[in-house]
Amino acid sequence: MKFLIAGLGNTGAEYELTRHNIGFLVLDMLAEKQKTDFELTRYAHKASFKYKGRHIYMIKPTTLMNLSGKAVNYWLKELKLKKKNLLVVTDDIALPFGKLRTRAKGSDAGHNGLRNIDLLTGDNDYARLRFGIGNEYHNGRQVEYVLSRFNEDEFKQLPQYIDKACEIILAFIAIGIDRTMNAYN
Repeated sequence: MKFLIAGLGNTGAEYELTRHNIGFLVLDMLAEKQKTDFELTRYAHKASFKYKGRHIYMIKPTTLMNLSGKAVNYWLKELKLKKKNLLVVTDDIALPFGKLRTRAKGSDAGHNGLRNIDLLTGDNDYARLRFGIGNEYHNGRQVEYVLSRFNEDEFKQLPQYIDKACEIILAFIAIGIDRTMNAYN
């Protein structure tokens, strides 16, 4: 059995450690824990590992956040995977910082990366792990906020939340989305 885990973010040094790149940060930690490395491939940096007899592929799209669907759709087809074996890891301003929520499917909630994945894969019928980044911004400053770096307090707490996100990803692979939602939401 194969799985695709897509962490959303933007490539480039100016986006490292920003709130919008939490999907990349989670996959980086999971790759470190699983002793695998990312390699530049078509539309993404890709890594793979085996877990409980399953083959896991992780991608960090190089298409920029708003065009994430191009990479996700390509790798779903290339790996011959059904969307039930896809998990997208993304930031969420509707959740408080550090709050993690899994869903079997759902709306894009205004997230341009998810909107593009929905558009290019045909619907929103795929699992997602939403990582709360809070919403401490003034009216009209959302883009500036999501593209800003975590503050000092958040940065200190970040490893524990990223570690929990990695645990949730492995649960999704081992026990499926429904049991993962019951265990972690």
